[in-house]
Amino acid sequence: MRADARENRARVLAVARELFAERGLEVPMAAIARRADVGVATLYRRFPTKEALVLEAFTEQFAVCQSVIEEALADPDPWRGFSTVIEKVCLLQTCDRGFTAAFIASFPDMQSEARERTWRNFAALVQRAKDSGELRADFSPHDLTLVLMANAGLTGVPVEMAMAASRRLVAYLLESFRAGTDVLPPPVPLSLDLVLR
Repeated sequence: MRADARENRARVLAVARELFAERGLEVPMAAIARRADVGVATLYRRFPTKEALVLEAFTEQFAVCQSVIEEALADPDPWRGFSTVIEKVCLLQTCDRGFTAAFIASFPDMQSEARERTWRNFAALVQRAKDSGELRADFSPHDLTLVLMANAGLTGVPVEMAMAASRRLVAYLLESFRAGTDVLPPPVPLSLDLVLR
């Protein structure tokens, strides 16, 4: 790739990250091209679809998602590992609206061995916490969607306030996820992409 093409690509990715963080994925490709000071044709030549741009823009966040879950699986305390994932994911979501897109794209709605492995690891983390007797037996990995949808309501609040509110919300939720609490209605298999709507 020529030097100017590399610079254009880097600028597009930086602008895309910035706009996705501010406004979420609904940002039009043309707005990204305009702010990056490249033509729309140039943008589409490098990134033929918005999905391709999201995946490339959030490569680092994908790695964060995977490592958070892998570290939690390595934690000898299954409940602490599970809780840490919920806490970190929700905190990251409140700080960066684009993170939600990156996190969701880490799961198998899109075909990728790495994303499927991340989903399997999260499901294994849930099972470990259940087997330890700490996590309620009726918790479903799909309940992560409910957590993200609830936490997404904080994204319009100033970051410092959103972070404090998210910590409180997550503390409430984690208490309700503990084994021994009242029986809940059955889980709903919600797709993670619903969080983006």
